[in-house]
Amino acid sequence: MELKNILEKRRSTRKFSDRKVEREKLQNIVEKTLQAPSSRNSRSTRLWVVEQPELLAHIADMRDYGSAFVKNAPAAILVMGDKSATDLWIDNCAISATILQLAVVDEGLASCWVHVNDRPVLRAEPDGKKADEFLREKMAIPENYGILCAIALGYSDFQPAALPAYEGEERVKWL
Repeated sequence: MELKNILEKRRSTRKFSDRKVEREKLQNIVEKTLQAPSSRNSRSTRLWVVEQPELLAHIADMRDYGSAFVKNAPAAILVMGDKSATDLWIDNCAISATILQLAVVDEGLASCWVHVNDRPVLRAEPDGKKADEFLREKMAIPENYGILCAIALGYSDFQPAALPAYEGEERVKWL
């Protein structure tokens, strides 16, 4: 698929069919994601592919807002960075997560990013327990791994709205 088509098709999808994602497609997504550029070629991004329903439910419960839909996704990928490899692990993870979402579309699937890093478990308690702490309770995530996000993915169960019209004049300045 051409990049233009991938960009047009990439939409945040929170509703997935029950269809399991084939291991080959997940492997292709992982391989494409790991080709993402990284600061000083530090290759600090780490990916955990989650298919176990109980772990997907745990990810869904990490926040009381914006993550519940993960429970009904057939898979999710935690995008993490090895903090001992570089201080720019967040930037590297963000690049990788973007490539991951484009690779998902290229495999005929849909996805949605769920932020983890420094997000509170309870919206009403912004200084309280954080989502990454919650995830570590049931997942043996190394302490030197920072968790940027979880990307839920699968076969879409709905037709997303069309992309908005070009708005370059409002968001781009040519000098």
